[in-house]
Amino acid sequence: MLSAGLPRVPTSGVLYLHGFNSAAASPKAALVREACAVLGLRCVTPDLPHRPDQALDEAAARLGELGDYPLVVGSSMGGFLATLLAERHDLPGALINPAVAPGRLVADWVGETFVNRYSGERFVVEEAHRRALEAMTPTGVTAGRYLLLLGTDDETLDCRDAFALYRGARTILHPGGDHGFSALAEYLPAIFAQGGHALAYGTVAARG
Repeated sequence: MLSAGLPRVPTSGVLYLHGFNSAAASPKAALVREACAVLGLRCVTPDLPHRPDQALDEAAARLGELGDYPLVVGSSMGGFLATLLAERHDLPGALINPAVAPGRLVADWVGETFVNRYSGERFVVEEAHRRALEAMTPTGVTAGRYLLLLGTDDETLDCRDAFALYRGARTILHPGGDHGFSALAEYLPAIFAQGGHALAYGTVAARG
């Protein structure tokens, strides 16, 4: 187990998990892949199913491609899934505006149809989504294993919820940052430092 929740370093690769209704083709996933390429790190950025239980299974299955001690990085719903994997497998994590009560979030979306802008997939959020998320939600986390990146003006999630759940985690607040965390490129050095890797500031440029 981790001593006092502190991650050992360096990590053997990076697993990046995208948010709800996003994909591996998203700008944030592309930035992570580019940074991994610069550092010569193994990197996996899977396309995850929209059902959260299936997404967790897919993410867990991909861990084996990254050696015995990867860094798990996730944004929004991907941050929620990254937390579950980090807790289950005793791994360090870097979380970008993570969802902490996703069952409550999707309750307002039950019956709504979504279209994935990257794949064109259409799906309806069902009550099964909410039930799965409620069952998966942890009551507590080992805060010391995480780096938390929070935008103070997140229009989808209240950053105070994440700050409370992960209290004690290394935390970076980005003033005025939105839910998409468009300033991610600026914080890649901090994310990779969480895994024990030195990425020079400005090595990876922001993309739209």
